[in-house]
Amino acid sequence: MKLKKNIATSESGFIFNPATGDSFAANPLAADILARAKEGLNPAAIKADILARYDVAPGQLEKDWDDLLAQLRDFNLLD
Repeated sequence: MKLKKNIATSESGFIFNPATGDSFAANPLAADILARAKEGLNPAAIKADILARYDVAPGQLEKDWDDLLAQLRDFNLLD
């Protein structure tokens, strides 16, 4: 997962695309995932950290991960 370089994110979950003026709100976990992705962590490392810190089954994490990626693609936020 690689966000476009011009996409702004905040710790609170605010996402802004300056190219289009669109803004979005992410839940706290999605905001954490986006922050880690912007830091350059690979998806496997991000997922391992989530599994260690949250009470979530690996299958549920994969489903939610895929849903998040689909939304980011739909909003044209990924490279």
